[in-house]
Amino acid sequence: MTRIIADISVSLDGFVTGPDPGPDNGLGAGGEALHTWAFSDDPDDRRILREATARSGAVVLGRRLFDVVDGPHGWSDTVGYGAAQAGTPAFVVVTSSPPASVRLSGLDWTFVTTGLPDAVTVARERAVVASAHRGRDLDVVLMGGGATVRSALDAGLADVLVLHLAPVVLGAGTPLFSGAVPRDLVRRSVTPTSTTTHLTYDLRRSAA
Repeated sequence: MTRIIADISVSLDGFVTGPDPGPDNGLGAGGEALHTWAFSDDPDDRRILREATARSGAVVLGRRLFDVVDGPHGWSDTVGYGAAQAGTPAFVVVTSSPPASVRLSGLDWTFVTTGLPDAVTVARERAVVASAHRGRDLDVVLMGGGATVRSALDAGLADVLVLHLAPVVLGAGTPLFSGAVPRDLVRRSVTPTSTTTHLTYDLRRSAA
């Protein structure tokens, strides 16, 4: 079964970027510490990254994050989705206006202008097709940025929340939760490593 997975790195004080993120510094001041785990040699970090990349049938991201990864200091042939794994699932971008051109033209981009729920629907369709081709279930990953993942959680679009909790306090930046809709979480796994703590929760809408 294709699941919708919100997957994001977050600081101890709940930020998914540091202060002042922008096209040339997508993670903001000090935000690189959030993704230390993705480039570590810890065997559990490497396993978690490898397995998540391999299970990604389609990936949803917002326009701001697209502008970062497709920008001149963004992804390359060796460092991309999945860090050094450089996976190549279908990518679905939520945007009010598609870009005039794409630097990373070798990747499969779809631009959806009718909102996040429609983008998730398109991504699910792409993941189902990819699952049939590969003969195993693949997931849709809500990659970010923070506003996109937060909106998906508030709208109840995700089935699973995966947090990579970095041992850093950023003090400011882009919050993951801000006036969030109440949710009941069912913890499925906790994996502490030398760089972070990987947390996986099933999501369901709160009855309150």
